[in-house]
Order: sequence, then structure tokens, then C-alpha cells
Amino acid sequence: MLSKISDYIFLGASTVLLVSAALYITEGEIVSIVTMNYAYAFSGAIIAVLYLSNLYKGTNLRLKRLNIQQVIAAVLLPVSSYFMFNKKNEWFVILLVSAVLQLYIVIVKTIEEKKNEK
Repeated sequence: MLSKISDYIFLGASTVLLVSAALYITEGEIVSIVTMNYAYAFSGAIIAVLYLSNLYKGTNLRLKRLNIQQVIAAVLLPVSSYFMFNKKNEWFVILLVSAVLQLYIVIVKTIEEKKNEK
């Protein structure tokens, strides 16, 4: 599990990622698109590093599989920022895939960890 400081860093980076993606979609009406590109890339990289530094070391096969999926979701964030910098619309699809995968992981991981406690 992430430490308290890592939790706050993750929460901040996730917020910046969400806000920068939303502002990028408005096409620079509020702030510069270049600023949003860098904010998105930086926060996506922070989230990826946090996920990659918190690998599962237990013996539960289902949690190991979920950890592999979490690594894939983490790697998709910098990939989506690459497409954002190249002004390709695929960045949004990759972000959506990463978000759905992370949502699935959170739900299933919580259920699986409760099973292990019993």
C-alpha cells in the first residue's frame, strides 16, 4: 500500500491530470494548450512512477495479475501524453482505456484483499 505522502502525491497528480485533460479539450480558451500538455505529461509520469514503485510482492496470483494490469494502465498515461503532444486525438482513447482499467483494478483489488483478510 502507498504511504500517506505517496497518497497525497497521487491525489494531487490525479487532480492535475484530470484538470489538464479537461482544459486541453477546451482548446486553449482558458489557458495555453502548451501548458496543459506539460501539466498532463508531468502528472501522468508521476502517477506511472508511483504505480511502478509499488509492485505487489505477495503470492496471490489474482493480485499479481491485477498488478500487471496496473503497470499497463500506468504506462498508458505517458503514451497518451505523447499523442497529445503530437496533436493526435488518440490520446483521449488511450486515457479512457487507462481510466477504465484502473477503475476495474481498484474494485477487484479491494474485493480480493478483503477475501485474503478472512
